[in-house]
Amino acid sequence: MKAPAELTAKFRASGLKVTPQRQLLFRLMHENKGHPTAESLFSVASDHMPGISLRTVYQTLTDLSSMGELRLIDVGSGATRFDPNIDDHHHLVCQSCGGVRDVYVSGSGQLDVNELDGFSVDTTTILFHGLCTPCRVTQEVSSTVAEPLVRISKSNTSSKNTTNPKERMS
Repeated sequence: MKAPAELTAKFRASGLKVTPQRQLLFRLMHENKGHPTAESLFSVASDHMPGISLRTVYQTLTDLSSMGELRLIDVGSGATRFDPNIDDHHHLVCQSCGGVRDVYVSGSGQLDVNELDGFSVDTTTILFHGLCTPCRVTQEVSSTVAEPLVRISKSNTSSKNTTNPKERMS
C-alpha cells in the first residue's frame, strides 16, 4: 500500500476530503501486514482517536478499494477483509484462529480448467484452508495431553477378580 502522504495526495486529486480520521486510517493500513476487517481496524483506530466512527472507517476503506489501493477479500468468515497488498497473490486461511496470510503461487494464471463452457476468466483467486503453525502445534500438544496415561482394556480388568483398583491397573 502506498505511503500515507501519497494516499493523501491521491484523495485530494480525486476531490475527496482528507480528514485527520482518514489520515489515521491511511497510516494504520500502511503499517498493517494483515487482512483486517473494518471492525478490527475501527477498534485500533478508536484507541488512537476515540471520536472516529465506524462509518468513516467503512467509507475510507471503500474509497481506497475503488482507487485500487487495497483489495476486498472474502475468506468465508462472514466479514469482508481488507488487503493492503495489491500484488498478485493468494491466501492461507487458518480454520482455527481465522488468521489470513499472503502466499504466492506460481503459474496460477495458467491453470488448465475443464468445462468452462465459454466462461471468460478474468482473475484467479486461491484460498488454502487449513491450520497455521501455532494452531497446528497447539492442537498436537492438546491431543497428546488429552490421552490417558494408563489404558485399561476389558481383558485386563475381567481376568482379575479383585476390588482393589491398584491391582486391576497393573
